[in-house]
Amino acid sequence: MSTSPYGLNIPSEGALDQLSLGALVHRLDPGIIPFRKATECHIHVSGGEFNTAANLADCFGLKTGIASAMVDYPIGDLIAERVRAMGVKPFYKHFKHNGVTGPNMATVYSDRGQGVRAPVVFYNRCNEAAAQLKPGDFDWDAIFKGGVRWFHSGGIFAALSETTAELIIEGMQVAKAHGAVVSFDLNFREKLWKISGGESRATSVVARIVKNVDVLIGNEEDLQKGLGIPGPEVAAKSKLDPSVFIEMINTVVEKHPQVKVVATTLREVHSTNHHSWGAVVWVNGEVHVSPTCELNVVDRVGGGDGFGSGLFYGMLTGESPAEALKLGWAHGALLTTFPGDTTMATVDQVRAFAKGGSARIQR
Repeated sequence: MSTSPYGLNIPSEGALDQLSLGALVHRLDPGIIPFRKATECHIHVSGGEFNTAANLADCFGLKTGIASAMVDYPIGDLIAERVRAMGVKPFYKHFKHNGVTGPNMATVYSDRGQGVRAPVVFYNRCNEAAAQLKPGDFDWDAIFKGGVRWFHSGGIFAALSETTAELIIEGMQVAKAHGAVVSFDLNFREKLWKISGGESRATSVVARIVKNVDVLIGNEEDLQKGLGIPGPEVAAKSKLDPSVFIEMINTVVEKHPQVKVVATTLREVHSTNHHSWGAVVWVNGEVHVSPTCELNVVDRVGGGDGFGSGLFYGMLTGESPAEALKLGWAHGALLTTFPGDTTMATVDQVRAFAKGGSARIQR
């Protein structure tokens, strides 16, 4: 164990550096063509919680795992193959597909938009296997046996059903008992919560989850709608102004004093392909703000998970809070330059950009 500058005892070793709990999905992406006119799609494998594990393994070289549902049919095979390709160790609860109605691996549909036309995201999560996951489905003692340094889940998985939220709490309590750091990405998705109880259920469920959390990721809307924190009295000067977010953190920490780290990205969207990008982290009462850069966005989906995984990497490898923030900011920025939800960056590229690297050609 090492007491870090974060006020957390981060285990120095374990069979897994990080373990995520969440749903695996496949995203159909027709690029810049709207779905109503699409003739072909790329398939990306994703999941808010999985993306973090995939990024930490593939870019940052950590040992990571994913606990999730897996359906034994060709789409499940495709997803499982991509999980292996990203270097993530799977812990699956298997489901049989009946050949007609499922259970299914969820589908996300998302065109990228272009210029003044925004991206559009919608789902088919009908009879989703991951929504059927419940406490008791995983042998946590076996999973944690060799040691897990960091446990992560998120609000997307929490919103899927009554049982997924209970499973998150079960997993977090086991993680705490084994000395792992626990993180949660609020990732508030109105469409998902609407069909599983709405905002009032969201705030009561998320409050129970956050009692177990050390590191919280979420923007102003996530804090307002996920945690029921009242909105700020003074409007921010711009989307890149962290003062409103910082003000809201005080309320979060009053409600949940065990939370040691709160972080978010700061994004000003000028057009679908041009964003200004920053990030902020609150660590034990101290605030660090990243530089701001201009992004030429290829695919914005997964940028926030890219930020979270870079931040977690910095924390797991003993970087200072300011440096960990920069690594998250740099990795999130790079992630928007790739198609798909998971990383194609190398750790050297991330470190170079975090130091203020440029996009000059590397010969």
